[in-house]
Amino acid sequence: MIISWRPLDHAAYRSSSWFPGLTGLRALAALAVVFFHYGGPSTDGLQGWIAVQLFFVLSGFLITTLALREEDRTGRNSLRAFYVRRVFRIMPVYFLLLSLTTLAVTLAGTYRSSRLADAMPYYLTFFNEVVDFNTPYPTSWSLGVEEKFYLVWPAVLVLTSFAKSGKTALRVLIGAGAIGFVLGVLPLAPAHQWASLTVHYGSLVVGCLLALALHHPRGFAVLRPLTSPAAAVLVALGFVVLQLSVKPLGQSFGGNWQFVVPVYAVGAALLLVAVLGQGPVRRLLSSRPLAFIGDRSYALYLAQTGAAGVTGLLFPTGLVKAAATSAVALLFACALRKWVELPAIAFGRRLGKGERAPAGERQGPARVG
Repeated sequence: MIISWRPLDHAAYRSSSWFPGLTGLRALAALAVVFFHYGGPSTDGLQGWIAVQLFFVLSGFLITTLALREEDRTGRNSLRAFYVRRVFRIMPVYFLLLSLTTLAVTLAGTYRSSRLADAMPYYLTFFNEVVDFNTPYPTSWSLGVEEKFYLVWPAVLVLTSFAKSGKTALRVLIGAGAIGFVLGVLPLAPAHQWASLTVHYGSLVVGCLLALALHHPRGFAVLRPLTSPAAAVLVALGFVVLQLSVKPLGQSFGGNWQFVVPVYAVGAALLLVAVLGQGPVRRLLSSRPLAFIGDRSYALYLAQTGAAGVTGLLFPTGLVKAAATSAVALLFACALRKWVELPAIAFGRRLGKGERAPAGERQGPARVG
């Protein structure tokens, strides 16, 4: 295979139907979160909790890119099709694991003492992020953030699609306004939960703005140098330094993690651009092991608490528990991928197109996004 060492061309970017390196990024983000939760003090310097922001940037980028390409291809965006696809992509695994968690704590007699009963109204309506106490389903908070984003941003794209000129500029202005709002309320974040939560939407909007920039020829020209293999290596190394600097950055902001998130989101966006081009960084991230984990990262992320319940019987804490929890969560994710995710995704796509999914049909790998 011949690999070009030149920066990515805009036409090649626009014609790409999938971005293999991004799947590897999802894998690393999911594993970083699991290791942070269950790896103990020895992994504290990595600050894996912030890798959730990488998921948010990726989500904003992919959703916006898919919408822009659909608009170019068909002249419009179908909100109905988008919402149907999202429902069948997110909710089957989410509600299955919520049901299994509820069953487990009920059988253990801790449904109320675990406070899952208190959180249930929020979990059923996707206000997970406002639950400010620990429950047996804690990692689901990020879905509450994303679901609200899925409701609003695609509608913004549809409403702005009717503009006769300056469509991209209008969308960028709206996104920049959202970022400005997030930065404006950050000083309130340490004292107010609602202000603290807005920072996550900032990461999503960073991904949206990146997609808008790369879709437009002039925006792509500005970022294109980052897609060269040499620049991609430098960007990847810079992101590693940023990841290791999260704790010192937080301390420089008086221990307020909310102020670190925008810096991290911008770094993640630059890394995402670098991964799009060919070269050693993309080859590493699109390797079979990372691609395998990345394809199952959503279920792995949600299943980690249940997996930790299994591994906790043998390993109280530490790196061994983190590795074992990741492995067990991956086993759960493999089953969920085969029996829940892929069939539901395929059905959602057909339903979104107004087609009926044949019963019992074998499903192939899902496309990116």
